[in-house]
Amino acid sequence: MLVQIEVQKVAFDRRNNTPVVILQETDGERVLPILIGPGEAHAIAAQLEKMKFARPLTHDLLVSVLGGLGGSLQKVVISRVEESTYYAELLIDRNGELITVDARPSDSIAVALRTEAQIFAQDGLLESIVIEIADEHMVEFETPPPALGETMDPEQLKEYLRHLNPEDFGRFTP
Repeated sequence: MLVQIEVQKVAFDRRNNTPVVILQETDGERVLPILIGPGEAHAIAAQLEKMKFARPLTHDLLVSVLGGLGGSLQKVVISRVEESTYYAELLIDRNGELITVDARPSDSIAVALRTEAQIFAQDGLLESIVIEIADEHMVEFETPPPALGETMDPEQLKEYLRHLNPEDFGRFTP
């Protein structure tokens, strides 16, 4: 059975040094936390913040190409997890034909937010747990950095840099 879900927030899991998207069932309390990459976390957070960019980013480009080819995203389904890897499908309508495309959940969510398509998950994937974003291991993302082409005054830059953590830069391997 499919359950409709919504993006609750994007956070950073300090235990894994990894961004995580927190999804919650639309008419309930269960959640689905999924670890995602930093690029996808930025794409999701930027869309949640309604940020505009001078040039299309990857997910915006995908939406444009999809529309240009006569397709529209009907919904996203997070279908399963295998060995800690989640799988999703984009369900695209093109001229009355339903096309299913395999995709990562993070990319699927970023595209769904841009098209206002509904997001669903298999019922068995949702957990009845409480996620404390303020606990010692999870912190909510700060406002994403400014869009490309935008400038910051010196005070804005200082404030942005003040909130950066060493983990935001990833791990250095010589």
